[in-house]
Amino acid sequence: MRRIHRQLCFLASLVLVIDAGPIEQPADDYGIATNYLESFYNLRYILAPVAPGGEGKRPEENPLPEKLKEMQKFFGLNVTGTLDIETLEVMKKPRCGVPDVAEYSVFDDIPKWQTNNLTYRIENYTPDMPVREVDDSIKRALQVWADVTPLRFTRIYNGTADIMISFATQDHGDAYPFDGPGRTLAHAFAPSPGIGGDAHFDDDEFFTLRSSRGNFFASYILFLVAAHEFGHSLGLFHSNVRGALMFPTYDFTDPDRFSLHSDDITGIQSMYPPVQTTTRAVQTTTRACNFNLILDAVTTFRGETMFFKDSIFWHRSPSRSVSKLLIKSFWPNAPDNIDAAYEDPVQDKVFFFKGRQVWAFNGNNVEPGYPKTLRSFGLPPSVKKVSAAVHDKNSGKTLLFFDIYYYSYDEKMKKMDKGYPKRLKVGFPGVTAGITAAHLFNGNIYLFSGTKVYEFSSSRNLLRVLNNNYFLPC
Repeated sequence: MRRIHRQLCFLASLVLVIDAGPIEQPADDYGIATNYLESFYNLRYILAPVAPGGEGKRPEENPLPEKLKEMQKFFGLNVTGTLDIETLEVMKKPRCGVPDVAEYSVFDDIPKWQTNNLTYRIENYTPDMPVREVDDSIKRALQVWADVTPLRFTRIYNGTADIMISFATQDHGDAYPFDGPGRTLAHAFAPSPGIGGDAHFDDDEFFTLRSSRGNFFASYILFLVAAHEFGHSLGLFHSNVRGALMFPTYDFTDPDRFSLHSDDITGIQSMYPPVQTTTRAVQTTTRACNFNLILDAVTTFRGETMFFKDSIFWHRSPSRSVSKLLIKSFWPNAPDNIDAAYEDPVQDKVFFFKGRQVWAFNGNNVEPGYPKTLRSFGLPPSVKKVSAAVHDKNSGKTLLFFDIYYYSYDEKMKKMDKGYPKRLKVGFPGVTAGITAAHLFNGNIYLFSGTKVYEFSSSRNLLRVLNNNYFLPC
């Protein structure tokens, strides 16, 4: 779920690793839990007078179990209302200091910038990194958001920018002092006049360009910390989707393989929507629940399933929630109206086919050297387009469909298997027309043909014929 940022965010405390399993909690652990829930879940003990004639006050009730349930639900933990080891471990992870409950807020409305052209200024530098590495990290962190919105960021070197960026320690003049090494990493303010949008980084931490492993002292990749903080600078609140950039905790990700999660994209585009270029006619034919819909392509992508039609795609998460986005809002260098797509999770790449060309993407970044021609797959010149593709990670083979034929491509050997192409009716008996999309799910192969979906077992036995929107909600 996505909610909008309404308060200061700052990452906190190093990860403390705890063995799994039931243990007796020392009193200090309950102190940690109480402090955590007071900070992030508005835990408050309401005191009531004792019976007439008595002295002092007593708690009306113990709110701790309900607040524990609220926190456990947000993080997708087992909702018990008790301080188990799994819950305590999450509480000790590095995270933002902004509360996770929407009603605990100091803003009356949803903060966002009223312009798409924003400025930023780097006021000073950390001694941990060369100046050029800091500049590059900050620029790339802002570009993460520019790639999927109409927002554009211009650096200035003097005066006041919309986003002022600085490195500081301890008390640095904003009423939110840093706390020395090993806890708070940074904080940022929501869009507003004055300090709004500004991002501060704790210079008692050790920031790096790439590596956060193998050092005796903890280090943090500046690009990752900054990209998260700039999400708050733009108005985003935390996401409860694990793996999203705006998830509360800091997690190491190789910056060279980083891509913005679809949940982050949905959140930021709800505030700064991309320019809509689709026509009314296209929009009426691109409803997920359309029994006459003929999809262009289907593929998995890092745990989600993508369904393509014209210039848009639907993405379905493992929880079966579905959202619709423009293709170019997620893959700016991808073509619209693609013919086929598939994911090779071993290479961590997704491939798009259109006409005689193929694109390869790592995350939402196009791979160097692409687009390439179909001949790079070993396809003959007679194949003018690939109409569908599906990859089997168990065999390492990718099936490429065209007309009434299909090839088998060996991803490891980078060449076509012998004996291909084969006729579609030989390999998949029962299919009577060409294939427009293909999908592998739970070991079964689903071939989309017109408004029908043919379900085949791994041994190529036809199991069912389904409606074309079998995987999409109605």
